[in-house]
Amino acid sequence: MPNTKFDSKSFNPEAFKYRVDRVPNLKTNELKKSKALAGNPDIKDVFSGQNGTAYARIAMRGLLDGDAVNYDGKTDITATSTKTFEQGVVVVGRAKAWIEKDFSYDITGGVDFMENIAQQVAEYKDELDQTTILAVLEGAFAMSGTKNEEFVNKHTTDITGSGDGKMTVVTLNSATNKACGANKKKFTLVFMHSDVATNLENANLIAHLKYTDKDGVTKDLELYTWNGKLVVVDDDMPFEEIPETTTGAGDGYNKYVTYVLGSGAINYEDIGAKVPFAMSCDEKTNGGEDTLYMRQRKVFSPFGISYERKSQATLSPTAAELKKGENWTLVHSGEDSDAERSYINHKAIPIARIISRG
Repeated sequence: MPNTKFDSKSFNPEAFKYRVDRVPNLKTNELKKSKALAGNPDIKDVFSGQNGTAYARIAMRGLLDGDAVNYDGKTDITATSTKTFEQGVVVVGRAKAWIEKDFSYDITGGVDFMENIAQQVAEYKDELDQTTILAVLEGAFAMSGTKNEEFVNKHTTDITGSGDGKMTVVTLNSATNKACGANKKKFTLVFMHSDVATNLENANLIAHLKYTDKDGVTKDLELYTWNGKLVVVDDDMPFEEIPETTTGAGDGYNKYVTYVLGSGAINYEDIGAKVPFAMSCDEKTNGGEDTLYMRQRKVFSPFGISYERKSQATLSPTAAELKKGENWTLVHSGEDSDAERSYINHKAIPIARIISRG
């Protein structure tokens, strides 16, 4: 008989963490392979060196700029210095618990029960991270202020008023060029709603990625490729229902948001929790229940965009707080007067947004 319940007395949190970590987190792994998620040693160092602080500001090196003078033997050579930019980064903490009954349903003869749980927890954490990334991106595109709005406007392509308003073969290339010009080659990944993906699939513009499991069975993933870029499909992508103009007109539609990310678009670090997994036994409730607890602390920081904590109630931001534009700003040199500030060139930020009807 397989073990039909959690065993809090014999639960080994280190061994369980090892099991969870070795389960392929398919979406996160593909994000990393696309290089849209990139490790940042400065972020890793600042949090490991400050005993787990929840917020930090790190330096971003300024870029060389200024016009060259004519080298003609008469014109003085002028010098300018680079400015150091500051970027605010926040640790996003999340926790969840499951009672034994949540997993008992999945038990079958001969199945390693703890392995079964580890598989499900790994998948849950994968989805949790994706939800956080989407909240961060929504917040970045909700920014206000002259320079911030320049980024939002130039990195947004709205095709809802063109033709049938749906993605075409040229949409992706045009949107990335509008956002970053010659840097469009850096874009590697697309987040989209399933309705948008279905439209593209029907037009033979995207293809499924496949995954072969440990038993040699090949399966389709909820991942595609489009013009060589990884496509992640998620129905939590934001969309807006546009009502009909008159009753019965049949001209209502949905506005879908699609995000396009480039190499290094999101700096990612797993900061860790003191006790990432724990088991607790309640001998009283329902004649005895075991509960598995999960905790994690991670940083998802968009390149060139600073988290400012202007509206955050506790040490870890909620998804709703991450979506607030007031909490984000383009990285700048920090002077009190906006006129004196130097801002990061928006074309250096490999993030774009497409708004379509499908």
